[in-house]
Amino acid sequence: MAAAAETGGTGTARQRPRPPRGGGPGGAPGAEEGARGRGRFLAAWNSLRYGWTVRPKTHFSKASPLHLLGRVYCPAGQEELERFRRDFCSRLWLTYRREFPALEGTPWTTDCGWGCMLRSAQMLLAQGLILHLLGRDWVWPEALLEMEPAAGSQRPRDPPGRARDPPGWAPDPRDPPARPQDPPGWTRDPPARPQDPPARPRDPPRRPQDPPGQPQDPPARPRPPRDAEQRHRAIVAWFADHPRAPFGIHRLVELGRNAGKKAGDWYGPSIVAHILRRAVETCPETSGLSVYVSQDCTVYKGDVAGLVRGDAEETAPEPGQRRAVVVLVPVRLGGESLNPVYVDCVKELLKLKSCVGIIGGKPRHSLYFVGFQDDFLLYLDPHYCQPCVDTAREGFPLQSFHCSSPRKMAFGKMDPSCAIGFYAAAGRDLEELCADLARVLAPPWAPERYPIFTLAEGQAPDHGLEPLGSRLPLPAPRRQAPQETRADEFVFL
Repeated sequence: MAAAAETGGTGTARQRPRPPRGGGPGGAPGAEEGARGRGRFLAAWNSLRYGWTVRPKTHFSKASPLHLLGRVYCPAGQEELERFRRDFCSRLWLTYRREFPALEGTPWTTDCGWGCMLRSAQMLLAQGLILHLLGRDWVWPEALLEMEPAAGSQRPRDPPGRARDPPGWAPDPRDPPARPQDPPGWTRDPPARPQDPPARPRDPPRRPQDPPGQPQDPPARPRPPRDAEQRHRAIVAWFADHPRAPFGIHRLVELGRNAGKKAGDWYGPSIVAHILRRAVETCPETSGLSVYVSQDCTVYKGDVAGLVRGDAEETAPEPGQRRAVVVLVPVRLGGESLNPVYVDCVKELLKLKSCVGIIGGKPRHSLYFVGFQDDFLLYLDPHYCQPCVDTAREGFPLQSFHCSSPRKMAFGKMDPSCAIGFYAAAGRDLEELCADLARVLAPPWAPERYPIFTLAEGQAPDHGLEPLGSRLPLPAPRRQAPQETRADEFVFL
């Protein structure tokens, strides 16, 4: 069975530069200043290193379907291709940031060079929150409004108001205008009514009046666009690079201290899975949502059902808000490299509508996998340094939190250490998730295949829900001298 991953980075971590310890109360006054100076130098170097990017062309086959978080698109048709691009661009893209308030007790004002695993984990959790608060059909209305014409060029940092164009897709004469069609359920004013007639009073500034004979809320629109925009901005603000943000880099680093991690360290997929669980547990804004982390590559249905019911919660979710759970399964899919026998199962898991992606990447290079085409994974890359955005400001720009450039990577380059995520709401969603996982993990046509992880009835035998929701994995004992991490150096959780 695939083992629960617990390695530095994404499976084969090496020593990376980190700010040296300061002088402290008993140290020399110059030592602390020297540490801060070296920390600022490393931050500046990493900002320069990850602030420039070379965008090679990424070629996608128009003969093969594109799978994206449970949706499938046929790129041969221009309309389907546009739908895929809008769907991809609507996922939250959380990258390295610079110039944010210093992390507590450190000189770090950027996570460049070491925070990629935390950023990949943020993107997975953000997708779970989008499903929880907006639904899978939600599309960002401004997706692909601003695109650059050229691809394959080298250039400095993107301005905050620019979105990047998808490489590998050359402009086509049949392409629609720069502004895509409105997402399903979002309506514009009728073309024949550029403004209100003189005899009719003007509409209120926050909500235009509907044309005569049209219902206020069409069936295809479960909530008003204004509400969706506010929820979208609220989700982005929860991941802000500020100490008060419940899922920001400051909060995740703070929770990582319980597992022996600190700013500048490598984080493994299993560690960040438990950090996400604890962050959601302590966030009052996400009442009704829980995070379950599997044990020993086993998902216990009784424990998951208990979290969805809210057995361990003292507060009820907000009125009209459903209960749901994000299931995280840390696994190791091979030794030094990915075992090809697991590729087909990974593809099937990414096809599930409940899948929220994979926290993984290449060795020492974390990525957030969201889909695949043929034998290539599609991903969002956090290795791009952008300025910190003040999300407390009204109408803050959203463009830097969305990426219009799909990238792909061969399955063979995937690090075997990863964490797979799923989302399920109470009731039918949870039943479908269990049925889908049972079908994919143990298919009738290949009963001899060894599953990536297992689905078990009941609860975990060693402890119940209470300890499960409050415990982080213990840090591994420190070695006397730095050594190269081997593939077999991981622990079962």
